[in-house]
Amino acid sequence: MTSPLPQLVQAAICRVVGPGPASLHEPRFVGNEWAYVKECLDSTYVSSIGKFVDRFEADLAAYTGAKHAVAVVNGTAALHVALQLAGVRPGDEVLIPTLTFVATACAVVYCGATPHFVDSQERDLGLNTCSLREYLGMIAEIRGKQCFNISTGRVIRAIVPMHTFGHPVDIEGVMAIARDFRLTIVEDAAESLGSTFQGRHTGTFGLMGTLSFNGNKTITTGGGGAIITNDPALAKRAKHLTTTAKVPHRWKYVHDEVGYNYRLPNINAAIGCAQLEQLPNFLATKRRLFDLYSSSFTEVPKTSIVSEPEGCRSNYWLQTLLLDESVADQRDAILAMTNDTGYTTRPTWSLIHWLPPYSNCPRMQLPVAESLEKRLINLPSSPALAE
Repeated sequence: MTSPLPQLVQAAICRVVGPGPASLHEPRFVGNEWAYVKECLDSTYVSSIGKFVDRFEADLAAYTGAKHAVAVVNGTAALHVALQLAGVRPGDEVLIPTLTFVATACAVVYCGATPHFVDSQERDLGLNTCSLREYLGMIAEIRGKQCFNISTGRVIRAIVPMHTFGHPVDIEGVMAIARDFRLTIVEDAAESLGSTFQGRHTGTFGLMGTLSFNGNKTITTGGGGAIITNDPALAKRAKHLTTTAKVPHRWKYVHDEVGYNYRLPNINAAIGCAQLEQLPNFLATKRRLFDLYSSSFTEVPKTSIVSEPEGCRSNYWLQTLLLDESVADQRDAILAMTNDTGYTTRPTWSLIHWLPPYSNCPRMQLPVAESLEKRLINLPSSPALAE
């Protein structure tokens, strides 16, 4: 008698990570974290100033290939300021995928703008550039150098491609759409540190990109984020706005505009410096974990492990199981069995257009995203599991 699918999935996970429990994603501290944090404590520079913030920003820029990096308190803050610097103003619309973490939509609303939800594609779980182009051709109109939504009369100012679970989106398609419809690109690369599209790091294709270093990300600073850009003027403005817009002075407190207290503390940056030193090893072990899952799930029908798109290199932040549409109704049973036996698995996020604050926002037809939401399961993905 053939085992039911939830049991097969549980067995496949067990073959990879051994007996539970196994968390979804745990940080790994095996480098210089203790030494750098102790140096912060000994120096007393644990808060808003200190050498580790400067070093972390320089190391991030060097690693990603961006000319500038500005460290902030979390990825949502990074995206908020990046959108503001990209010219997003109250009354604008911003194109974002509905298949994303809610922070993408929150950052748009913080600017007084309206999220405009677009569909995804199964190949990379990112923006569906083909259907989006067709959709914009029907609902958008170019007037001068701006794109207008014919139905609402609002300017569609920007587009935010998100690299889902670390898999690079079709950024070439996004750039072509942005060019043709006069849109500014701000990349949500919160999940994709270490991922590349044709050899170039995610987050470096748009005007700006944003990163996250939350406790569950590929590297962590406890909480933290960053804005990366090649534009020196934007980087300077980002640094100014995220440090309360304080004008430098030996003793005066002068703030020349409304800024934000978004700066990353030095003690968090110290952890980040140590984590960046270990990033190549983290990426290698995550790739090994992907190989192990891919091999194990060949024995489980109607399933596959999401892999990096052709021409891309994914960081494999979260290993992701994709169910065939014919067994989508078993997703919750799989989640229940795996969690009951100690394996922390999770569905993808609830689609943003289904959430109460965003239910009346403009959107295209979203058939792929709505299908994927029912079929995606994130598996235990800590780098230590591959060791």
